[in-house]
Amino acid sequence: MARKKLIAANWKMYKTPDQTRDFFRDFLPLVQAHNRDEIVVCPTYLCIDAAVTAAKGSNVAIGAQNLYWEKDGAYTGEINAAMLLSVGVTHVIIGHSERRQYFGETDDSVNLKLKSALEAGLIPIVCVGEVLEEREAGLTDDVLRRQCLRAFNKVSAKKAASLVVAYEPVWAIGTGKTATPQMAADAHAIIRAEAAESFGPEFADKLRILYGGSVKPENAHALMSEEEIDGALVGGASLDAKSFAAIVKY
Repeated sequence: MARKKLIAANWKMYKTPDQTRDFFRDFLPLVQAHNRDEIVVCPTYLCIDAAVTAAKGSNVAIGAQNLYWEKDGAYTGEINAAMLLSVGVTHVIIGHSERRQYFGETDDSVNLKLKSALEAGLIPIVCVGEVLEEREAGLTDDVLRRQCLRAFNKVSAKKAASLVVAYEPVWAIGTGKTATPQMAADAHAIIRAEAAESFGPEFADKLRILYGGSVKPENAHALMSEEEIDGALVGGASLDAKSFAAIVKY
């Protein structure tokens, strides 16, 4: 079955609200007639309001880069799902490799965040992927299966209907290295098989699995041509309006 591709921008720790407004001023005219794919931009928390306002009435949705799983409480510096929904966010990235690498996120915390996002009605983009040492040791399959199994633990197929998974080989993020389309497609097949185990084959057939890791205008078409690749999670190349529009229009 045909799965509608999703192209998501992860701005990481870049841009001020003014720069966000400038981006959308330049970006929206370039993609206004584009309805083949879903488009999502995930700015920092401080730029969400500017992004939501700028994108209002357009074909671009706004996501967040993270959330905390508790409904409220004494958790200084954290933001929950209800807060994100209240300002117009529809998507949220969960378990990005930089969150795992620098901020101690684990497969278990990814699971808690996933449950919280689904419960609130946010569309979660759950990130999985191996580091270079794991790939070189032939452990990619094992790592992906473990990350998926733990992330999906005690989540029902009904609740997970909106789930999106992003495969991002950690060795390809910000390095300029990209997994070949075939390597990415192979990894996506493993993730889809794991989703079939957790949620059933019908669910797995519909599951959108994005590729992330040095996606650029030059390689977007080759990656998106793979049947197993259902979109992209774009980092650095999404910061420039023309560059991101070129990827969207691959």
